[in-house]
Amino acid sequence: MQLTEQYKIIDFRECGDERGNLVVVEGHQDIPFDIQRIFYIYGSDATVVRGSHANLNSQFVLINVSGTSKVKVTNGTDTEIINLDRPRMGLFLDRMVWKEMYEFSADSVLLVLASEHYDEHEYVRDYNEYLTMMQDGVNE
Repeated sequence: MQLTEQYKIIDFRECGDERGNLVVVEGHQDIPFDIQRIFYIYGSDATVVRGSHANLNSQFVLINVSGTSKVKVTNGTDTEIINLDRPRMGLFLDRMVWKEMYEFSADSVLLVLASEHYDEHEYVRDYNEYLTMMQDGVNE
C-alpha cells in the first residue's frame, strides 16, 4: 500500500466572526471513525520526539490546536513530513503508519483523536520489528 493512501490532510470547517473562530470536528463526518479516546501533548519543546511507534488497530487524527509541530510518517518504504501549522488542519493516520511528532513550538498543543481505547499490546515500538511486519504484509 502506498503511504499516500495511509494518511490524509483534513481541512476542518471554520466558522468565524468578530467574536473569534470556531472549528467543528465530527466523528464519521469529518473523520472516518468514532472517537474512542482523546489525548493531547503540550509542554514539549523543539528537541523532543514523541510517538516513535505504529499501531496495529488504532487510527488517529492529529490537530495542533495551538502552535505548530511536525509529523514524520512512514510505511517503511516511503516517508513524508507534514507541518501541522493551522488549528483547522487535521492529519488522519491509518493503522500501521509509523509516526514521529517533533519540533514543537513553545505554545504547541497537539490534540489527538483515536479510534480505539488505549491497549499497550497493539503498539509496535521497535522500528526494525515494524519493518519486518511491513515486509510480511501485516498492513494488507
